[in-house]
Amino acid sequence: MNLKGTLALLVLQTLAEGPNHGYRIAQTIKKRSKGVLDFQEGALYPCLHGLEKQGLLESSESVEQGRTRRYYQLTQKGRRELAAQRQEWEKVFKAVRLVLEGSS
Repeated sequence: MNLKGTLALLVLQTLAEGPNHGYRIAQTIKKRSKGVLDFQEGALYPCLHGLEKQGLLESSESVEQGRTRRYYQLTQKGRRELAAQRQEWEKVFKAVRLVLEGSS
């Protein structure tokens, strides 16, 4: 199934709960989807960098147990984008459900 574009929405939603680093973002998405959505580094980090480049996220480094981690957090622009994307996703989801149910 092609879920193109959903990774950005899921990342924004996860970060709406507070700053986090890439590995934990991926684990949160995987856990909440009961393992169905398992995004690898090859998809996640380009998405994070793209969202940051668009001004939807900002990042900072922190050292944890001797390891440097990059934490990402939503900007105000990111919060507005999340709200818009959630609204669009709900609209598409409802339309797909109508088609699958065969309602006339």
